[in-house]
Amino acid sequence: MATNLRSPTTRAALVDAYSAGNLLVPALNREGVECVHVRSPEPDVNMVKLKFPDGFVDDIRHEGDLAATAAALREWGIGCVIAGGESGVELADQLNAELGTPGNGMSRPTCRRNKYEMVLAVRDAGLPHAATVVSPDADEIIEWAETTAGYPVVLKPVSSAGQDNVMACASAEEVRAAHDKIRSSTNRQGQSNTVVLAQEFLAGTEYFVNTVSRDGQHHTAEIWRYCKRRIPGGHIIHDYVEPLSPDDPDAQEVEFYSHRILDALEIHNGAAHAEIMMTADGPVLVECAGRLGGGAAPQILSRSMAANQIDLIALSVARPDEFHQLPTSLHRLLRHTLYVHLINPNDHGIAPSHEDMGVIRALPSWAHTVLMHPEGARLTRTIDFPSQPGYVILISDDPVQLRADYEKLREIERVLYTGYPVSEQPRPIRPDR
Repeated sequence: MATNLRSPTTRAALVDAYSAGNLLVPALNREGVECVHVRSPEPDVNMVKLKFPDGFVDDIRHEGDLAATAAALREWGIGCVIAGGESGVELADQLNAELGTPGNGMSRPTCRRNKYEMVLAVRDAGLPHAATVVSPDADEIIEWAETTAGYPVVLKPVSSAGQDNVMACASAEEVRAAHDKIRSSTNRQGQSNTVVLAQEFLAGTEYFVNTVSRDGQHHTAEIWRYCKRRIPGGHIIHDYVEPLSPDDPDAQEVEFYSHRILDALEIHNGAAHAEIMMTADGPVLVECAGRLGGGAAPQILSRSMAANQIDLIALSVARPDEFHQLPTSLHRLLRHTLYVHLINPNDHGIAPSHEDMGVIRALPSWAHTVLMHPEGARLTRTIDFPSQPGYVILISDDPVQLRADYEKLREIERVLYTGYPVSEQPRPIRPDR
C-alpha cells in the first residue's frame, strides 16, 4: 500500500548521487529543499569516477548500520530518501522504511534490483513477463534453452545495470562462454556474480518509460524508442533513442502496462525507468529500475520535451499537492530529438579532446555532448554503457536535418577515437543520399 504522506519536504537525502542523481541537487535547491548525501558501501564502480556535485549540506557514509545512518538523517530532519543511482536503490528503500518517510513497498524488498525477483513479482501480479531462469550452472541454462525457451536467449547478471554483461546467445557454445564470462566477473557494484540470469529473447520494438510517483500515483514524463545493435560476442549496445509521440499507436499501451509494472514492484514514490518490449503479443517487461533514467539532461531536453523526471521529482518532494494535480500523461514533443550513443568500434582508442569534438558541435542540430572519459584516456571497444565514449543530443525542427546529422556523426566517428585530428568540417547531406 502506498505511503500517504502529503506534507512537503524541506530536506531530502540522496543515496549515491554520482550520475543522473547529481542533477537533483540544483533542482531541489531551487524548490527550497536542502540535500544530504549518503554514500552506500558498494557504489557503482564506473559512476564514482564522475564529478561529484556541489550543494550538499552533509555527506554521510553508510557503514552497514541502518539504524545509525537513519539516526544521522533524523538529526537533519530528512523528509524523504531518494536513490541517486542504481547502487542506491535498495539502501534508499531501507532508509525510508526505517525513517517512516515516503518510500516503496517492502513486501519484496529486493525485486527492484534482483531481476529474477522482479520477474516473479510481475508474474504474481498476473502481468505478461519473459520466461526466465537463474542458475550457477551453464548446462542447466543450456537444457532450459533447448527444451523450453529456444535460441537465442539473453544472459545477464542478476543485479546490475547499464548493459553490464548483457549477451544474446544463439547456441550452447555461446551460452557457455557468456556464462563463464559473467561468473568470472563482478557487477557494477563490485559484487561477485554467483549465478547467471537467462531470459527468452523478446522480439519486437523496445521502449523505455520514465515516470515519477508520489503516494502511489504515477505520472509519465517521457516515452522513448530504442534503436540497438547486436555486435560480435553477443553484446547488445545502444545506437540511439528517440522520443515517442503521445499519438503513436504504441504509446498508450506501453504507458498503461508500465504503470501496472510500477504497482507490481511496489514503486510508490520517486522515479522509475521501465524498459518494455512491444512484442507481437503486446508489451512485456525487459526490466524496471527504481531510479532516474540514465543520461538525464533536463536543461537541454526542455527544448524538445514538455516534462522531465528531474523537475518532477523536485515538485513531488517540495509541493506534493501540486504534483498530484498534474495529468497522468505529461509526455509531449516540442521538437524532433535523437539521443545518440557514441560508439568506439575499435579494440583500442583514445578519448577525444574538446577540440576534436568541435566537428560534432558544428552539426546544425547539435544540442549537447557528454563525454564519459577524460581527454586522452585509453578506450576499449564499446560493448556496454561504461565502455561507450559518451553521448550526443541532437534537436531540430526538421526531421530530415536530424537524420542527416546523425549519419554525419557516425561518419565522423570512424576517425574520432584514433588520436588523429578530425579536420573535416560537416557538410550538408542531401535528403536523398
